[in-house]
Amino acid sequence: MASFHHRWSLTMFLVVATLAIIDRVNGAGYGDTPSGFQATAWQPSHATFYGDESASATMGGSCGFGNLVTSGYGTDTAALSSVLYSKGFACGQCFQIKCVQSDSCYSTIVTVTATNLCPPNPAQDSNNGGWCNPPRTHFDMAKPAFMKIAQWKAGIVPVSYRRVPCVKKGGIKFSLQGNGYWLLVYVMNVGGSGDIASMWVKGTKTSWLAMSHNWGASYQAFATLSGQTLSFKITSYTSKETIIATNVAPSSWQVGMTYQANVNFN
Repeated sequence: MASFHHRWSLTMFLVVATLAIIDRVNGAGYGDTPSGFQATAWQPSHATFYGDESASATMGGSCGFGNLVTSGYGTDTAALSSVLYSKGFACGQCFQIKCVQSDSCYSTIVTVTATNLCPPNPAQDSNNGGWCNPPRTHFDMAKPAFMKIAQWKAGIVPVSYRRVPCVKKGGIKFSLQGNGYWLLVYVMNVGGSGDIASMWVKGTKTSWLAMSHNWGASYQAFATLSGQTLSFKITSYTSKETIIATNVAPSSWQVGMTYQANVNFN
């Protein structure tokens, strides 16, 4: 009987250990790292629009994504009030927005990417023109995106919104600026939560170097990295997941070029 109990205990130990290993491989409960970003609950807010149907006024933006069409973001974008913008850490986040409680509403739900800041206007009342004044949450949408959820003549409409995972094709993109002694990197096409909390760079002649947040979706390193193959390590702002993009830019990398990794957040 003792022998049977011993075999049973050993079998149960092996089963539990195997399940624990599988759980760690799948990412569930692996340290403090979540398995991926999940959609949030719907919340109330308001939306306006800026620019015209061409969305030309939305190109560029404080996040640093440049031409939003060639960068892959298109015209379904929005500028966020400072409460949502979080000093640029919200750049790249994706939101679903639907118009509610207005005769101007359409039934469409649009998914937009945060690409710009809607600055506060203290000279105007928060409920009469100062839509992006804190502590308000607000979306100033590109006009083509706004026209999907409401009649543009409404000007401003009440909406419901929620954060959703960013679904991207291909790997993360790194646009390199600066010079041989100062590397400035704009990070685009980020999947999962879409945002970045911190970033590191590694050359073939260096260890991992911490980069400081410049503004928006840009990070900088004051180091001599010219002539070296570059790898990047990124931690998500929301999900806290970390991803390593190895050998992204070749040793012949040049300022003004964009290089794409073969990895991305889910």
